[in-house]
Amino acid sequence: MATPGDLEDSRLQQLLIQQLQSFHRAGVRQLPRAAIFPSAVPPGKPDHPPATSLSPVPEMRPTPSPENALEELELLRQQVTACTLCEDLAASRTQTVFGVGNPHARLCFFGEAPGRDEDRLGEPFVGRAGKLLTDIIHKGMQLQREDVYILNVLKCRPPGNRNPSPTEANCCRPFFERQLEIIQPEFICCLGTVATQNLLQTRESIGRLRGTVHTWQGIKVIATYHPAYLLRNPAAKKDTWEDIQLLMREMENTAGDTV
Repeated sequence: MATPGDLEDSRLQQLLIQQLQSFHRAGVRQLPRAAIFPSAVPPGKPDHPPATSLSPVPEMRPTPSPENALEELELLRQQVTACTLCEDLAASRTQTVFGVGNPHARLCFFGEAPGRDEDRLGEPFVGRAGKLLTDIIHKGMQLQREDVYILNVLKCRPPGNRNPSPTEANCCRPFFERQLEIIQPEFICCLGTVATQNLLQTRESIGRLRGTVHTWQGIKVIATYHPAYLLRNPAAKKDTWEDIQLLMREMENTAGDTV
């Protein structure tokens, strides 16, 4: 007689098979190393736990050369465009929102998910929150948006701009991990709780995560508040500016190592 544990294992195995089949239909033939259920990773655990029967197929493709980055990103964008893993999101989206910017950027800004304006225009951070992010990049960091790369956890807009579900984030994880692998940034600035928790695979709050330099696959990670949060809570702009100054110091300290 099957036990509740056996039934749960069977359900999880079926879910994994369905997810891998969906990736195959979407044109994805390889997956980066990632936990299928990152929300289940307790705080303090490594970014990538030991492989289990629930781990996806390991990444087999070599890291792309800088010369091929643009081509690799375009191929990945086409896979994202064809993706229907999250049926509700695929049915409700106007278009996917892949990412934009310098394919050789030292710095990536990593957000949560597209909003209404992003869904309409197909580019991340183009609404009010996007304008504030642009001000941070231009006025605060003395950079251009074209100097950095901007992407999100999700490539489709969640209805009502709700937070991504763990299942949705898991479906998109191979895509955003592959983007970062192709770009090979030195720094990632996570914007908000959802982005930070999904990248670092932690449940810690943004208040505890900000102000510290983290690492993800050898890349330095700075966490700060999402620009949309700053629009609702202007007092937090001071904290965000401190985070950006920390980021700029780290970038300046490693500038001499960059060829």
